[in-house]
Amino acid sequence: MSDNIDPRGAAASDVLVRLDSVSRRYTRGSSSVVALDSVSLDVRRGEMVALIGPSGCGKSTCLNLIAGIDRPDEGRALVLGVDLARASESELVLLRRRKIGIVFQAFHLVPHLSVAENVALPLAIDGKRDPARVAELVARVGLAARASHFPGELSGGEEQRTAVARALVHRPLLVVADEPTGNLDSSSGEAVLALLDELRAETGAALVVATHDARVAARASRVIRLRDGRVEVPACS
Repeated sequence: MSDNIDPRGAAASDVLVRLDSVSRRYTRGSSSVVALDSVSLDVRRGEMVALIGPSGCGKSTCLNLIAGIDRPDEGRALVLGVDLARASESELVLLRRRKIGIVFQAFHLVPHLSVAENVALPLAIDGKRDPARVAELVARVGLAARASHFPGELSGGEEQRTAVARALVHRPLLVVADEPTGNLDSSSGEAVLALLDELRAETGAALVVATHDARVAARASRVIRLRDGRVEVPACS
């Protein structure tokens, strides 16, 4: 077998994320809570994977692992060629900064920076500037008229769209999004989904989304259902 062909049928270069029997536990007081239990999952270049399931099923924990924010207690997690269990914190920081776009439910916008400055932040941290790219993304999420406004002056939906633009500004190879349409009306939600689709088409980036939104799941290449920290019913769309 060729070295660049995976035994599961995918070219190794196309597999951006591989979770092999990954488990993650958290301690609460004297008890241990299993957030993920032997989860295996591949994410390939250019595809959109939707994680669905009830609250507390492990979706956010899975996203945190894929984003390199967390590490597995058991199993192996490879993200863009980096073994999360073995990587140093500085390696994980660079991985997130340069190759991964993250959309958090809590947005995490910097309050004293404008919309445009928040969107430009991933580039600025890396010592880069691309005003045209920033302006393009701000316009594509419908916030051109709000570019100079601060987060405290925005609605929840506007904050959400700012967070999405910020996650895409450095053209990441992998985007991880936790309920990216959760605070958006139908029109804004469709605009964000279209932007994410365009990114995948333009760059071959992969997208992993945790969602309760049927519109998001319907657009996914694959839907993975989690329950009690386990993959329950993987299904192809």
